Amino acid sequence: MAQFKLKINGRDYQTDVDPDTPLLWVLRDHLGLVGTKYGCGIAMCGACTVHVNGEATRSCVTPISTVASSKITTIEGLSENGDHPVQQAWAETDVPQCGYCQAGQIMTAAALLKRNPNPSKDEITTAMSGNICRCGTYHRIRKAVQLAATKTK
Repeated sequence: MAQFKLKINGRDYQTDVDPDTPLLWVLRDHLGLVGTKYGCGIAMCGACTVHVNGEATRSCVTPISTVASSKITTIEGLSENGDHPVQQAWAETDVPQCGYCQAGQIMTAAALLKRNPNPSKDEITTAMSGNICRCGTYHRIRKAVQLAATKTK
C-alpha cells in the first residue's frame, strides 16, 4: 500500500491504496465519487471516462500511481450545478435512454470541445466513437455535441 495525494474536482484527497489500483476504483470505492461508471474494465466502452489534466482518460485501466500529481475531473466536477454546455445540450437534446454511458459520453464530449470548440460532424463522430451506447442514441449524442459547440463560443 502507498499513500496518494490527489486533486479531484478542485478538492484535495488522500488515500492509501496499492499503486496499481485503477483510478476508477479509487474514485468509486475509496472516495465515494460514483458518477464514473464501470463498463468493461478494458478501456473499450468509455463509461469510465474522466479528465486527467484536461484529457479524456479511461479510468478503469489507469493506475492511481500514474495520476497522483494530476488534476482529475469527474462528472461530479464538470460543473457545480449541471450547467456545463455539454450537460445543457444533453438535456435539451434528450440524449439518455438508460443513461448508464452518459457520464463517460459527456466527459469525452467536454474534452473534445475544450481542444476543438467547433468540430465538424466527422470530428465529433471520430472523437465519440470510442464510447459505446448500448441504447443506440448515437444520432442524439452527435446532435448534442453540435449544440454544445454553439454554447461554448
